[in-house]
Amino acid sequence: MHVMQAWFEALLTALALPQYGLSTVFIVALVSATLLPMGSEPVVFGLIKLNPELFWPAILVATAGNTVGGAISWWMGYGAERAVEAIRHKPVEHRVLGWLERFGPKACLMSWLPVVGDPLCAVAGWLKLSFWPCLFYMAIGKFFRYLTMTVLLLWVLPGRFTP
Repeated sequence: MHVMQAWFEALLTALALPQYGLSTVFIVALVSATLLPMGSEPVVFGLIKLNPELFWPAILVATAGNTVGGAISWWMGYGAERAVEAIRHKPVEHRVLGWLERFGPKACLMSWLPVVGDPLCAVAGWLKLSFWPCLFYMAIGKFFRYLTMTVLLLWVLPGRFTP
């Protein structure tokens, strides 16, 4: 147990170094886009607050990480659907599924939404919506999420987040 704690502390120390800032943003954004309950916005905001010159690189790296995480969720949904259908052999019908089928990959623009956005990517995979268009729309939605959040925190509400 002590070895694991020392390893974890060393990992956190390495990730906190400025030269690893963007890699940390990528990893946190990726993990937070899976079905794990985690937010990447504080990490993005913190990095940009400490290094304003990294505004665009941080936004783009967070978008990339969150999009890769969305792709992982898509594949998880795809695999889950195949496993369930192999057991049940009947289609799944819900209002949300109908909505997603009607809008198709464009529904992945909503992947930026808190709480429902990440599961939406998994459901898109479940429905076997076309992967590349889903990934494209996820990236657009996630880009505007990080851009909007960071602009709000840095310039619209700057006094609330200064030390």
